[in-house]
Amino acid sequence: MASYISDDLRSGALVYHRLPRPGKLEIQATKPLANQRDLALAYTPGVAAVCEAIAADKELAAELTTKQNLVAVVSNGTAVLGLGNIGPEASKPVMEGKAVLFKKFAGIDVFDIEINALEIDHVVSVVAALEPTFGGINLEDIKAPECFEIEARLREKMNIPVFHDDQHGTAIIVAAAVVNALFIGDKKIEEVKIVTSGAGAAAIATLNLLVSMGAKRENIFVTDIEGVVYEGREKLMDPYKGAFAQKTEARTLAEVIVGADIFIGLSAGGVLKPEMLKNMAERPLIMALANPTPEIMPDLARDARPDAMICTGRSDFPNQVNNVLCFPFIFRGALDVAATTINEEMKIAAVNAIAELARETPSDVVARAYGGETPVFGATSLIPSPFDPRLIQRVAPAVAKAAMESGVAKRPIADFEAYDEQLDRFVFRSGLVMKPMFAAAKQAPKRVIYAEGEDERILRAAQVVVEEGIARPILIGRPAVIDTRLARFGLSIRPGRDFDLINPEDDPRYRDYVQTYVELAGRRGVTPEIARTLVRTTPTVIAAIAVMRGDADTMLCGVEGRFIRHLRHIRTIIGLAPGVRDVSALSMLVTPKGAFFICDTQVSTDPSAEDLVEMAVQAAGHVKRFGIEPRIAMVSHSDFGSRDDASAQKMRLATVLLHQQAPELMVDGEMEGDSAIVPEIRERVLPGSKLQGVANILVMPNLDAANIAYQMVKVFGDALPVGPILLGTAKPVHILTPSVTARGIVNMTAVAVAEAQG
Repeated sequence: MASYISDDLRSGALVYHRLPRPGKLEIQATKPLANQRDLALAYTPGVAAVCEAIAADKELAAELTTKQNLVAVVSNGTAVLGLGNIGPEASKPVMEGKAVLFKKFAGIDVFDIEINALEIDHVVSVVAALEPTFGGINLEDIKAPECFEIEARLREKMNIPVFHDDQHGTAIIVAAAVVNALFIGDKKIEEVKIVTSGAGAAAIATLNLLVSMGAKRENIFVTDIEGVVYEGREKLMDPYKGAFAQKTEARTLAEVIVGADIFIGLSAGGVLKPEMLKNMAERPLIMALANPTPEIMPDLARDARPDAMICTGRSDFPNQVNNVLCFPFIFRGALDVAATTINEEMKIAAVNAIAELARETPSDVVARAYGGETPVFGATSLIPSPFDPRLIQRVAPAVAKAAMESGVAKRPIADFEAYDEQLDRFVFRSGLVMKPMFAAAKQAPKRVIYAEGEDERILRAAQVVVEEGIARPILIGRPAVIDTRLARFGLSIRPGRDFDLINPEDDPRYRDYVQTYVELAGRRGVTPEIARTLVRTTPTVIAAIAVMRGDADTMLCGVEGRFIRHLRHIRTIIGLAPGVRDVSALSMLVTPKGAFFICDTQVSTDPSAEDLVEMAVQAAGHVKRFGIEPRIAMVSHSDFGSRDDASAQKMRLATVLLHQQAPELMVDGEMEGDSAIVPEIRERVLPGSKLQGVANILVMPNLDAANIAYQMVKVFGDALPVGPILLGTAKPVHILTPSVTARGIVNMTAVAVAEAQG
């Protein structure tokens, strides 16, 4: 069962779910409970007024409770992933994962509900009774054919959207790929021949959706484990499958695929043979969606049919069919208009929105976020990336409009321009800010040297880096120590095969490294004797020399020891980029309210106005790599001239200099922290500020302010720290801190690789 999972991933997944507390979800209060009045408003006696209002008008529940942003993810555990009927308890990790995706991608709250109900009547009665609590129901991992009747009966009984994602989520993404493949192939949906392998929930839902979009039933041929679904067949038949039974003498996939324009595989690995592809029509669409092994591997399909367009369900090939492309955004649009159902019009609107997004020219922001190599629409880019930040901005409004036009929206949206702005703000609160860095790193992995290669966190991070394919690790450490620790931690990476190794006690390049060190730092007090000692004993020195010699592309150090000591070596060996006054450190915090960048958190004790300008410009360049438009606030204790001391004047001058030197940047100051983060407060203090929206780069007046703010937000704001990101060096190098986790090291590896690519 799930034998394709590696031992490392299996053990890592168990630890991930177990620590520091079990599971992946928690409930947080959204209103203050700081005093007796708050308690009186939230609970008794004040809550009675809210109860009375809803009792008089049930629709007010959408305005006064979480109902309209709350979805139930419901499963009985009868068809979980590829694991089969493993029961409701075992399905819970998957349902929690679905809840996380809803929240991260679309800001939708979820209760995952695993039910001990197998019979159709029982499932329907349990789920239907949940309607007062939720704005929508997402059915998940319920086996076919029962899932068809369960969904149909629930849709009939309930006055909120009921959506079986295993059916319709897959169907929508497949249909979007079909739309674009037909566009490229200059074919019409009502004329093409479609053949499926598999006749489960996803396959039948896909065919039904394609029929509603114009495909002809007489042109659709279904096959399953028993062969072709034909008129008169009795074995393994049900009414849903039987709707596509054909009057034909063909009995095998090989026979019915002749002349097919589209193959849709939702069955098992290897069932589609290369010789079958040769009998398909010109420019065929091959959707081999079985996981982890597709019906045919893309390289075999391409060899047999170079003109084919190929989709899989895997992330390591182009054109990944992934349900996350649609289900969060369909529910977002449906909930925002209080839709009573998700109908065919809404699904087709989602199909067209996804298909059209794939045809759009990537924006500058998206192109930068994906390493400047965002695929152009074509055979290898029929559907968008699941992490394209524009998905919510295209799909949710399209679904909402379709709900309104089809008459199922109880609260139509009056101002779609304001709605689009609301969705735009959410994109950068989604917590997925690191995804562009990983996408860029995977496109052109670089050699990353880790100074403290024996550290457990480095070794665990290197395992992930290798599995993710974002870099080629180079570890500095003693081979025997590393081998022992790899075995102790149960890690499968091995030197030579998965990573390279520099042994500080015995490396053939020792003399060359010493000579390079003397050449770089001989006029800075580094004598040959000192060089020989440091190249044996100081991993940061070894790593920096490796980067300067071209033996590595970028480096990470600082997991052990003080930041300033590592920085001293970096300044001496790596040096400054041309025209840069000094290095500085940019730290990122990914918070529930979005990603914020603070500088300088580590280096400059009391920077001048000119130093602050340099920091801000360099920070903006890094922030753009994340696909985020920089919005810079020069932060102070003074709010637009409210104070006139030296610190306030410094921040005021830095703002003026920034406007002069980088007029293209959105920046303003000096301003207090709340004016930077809350546009409404800023507007009251200075209407018409040059900074629009929430600032995402906070330039602090000195090291004390920057570091204290960073550390306190990290702890009290439940923020994920990324960094520090070292700015201003001649080569892409970064100094971490001793508190960094393995996850933090992986994140900074992606940042370092993306920088090294540029």
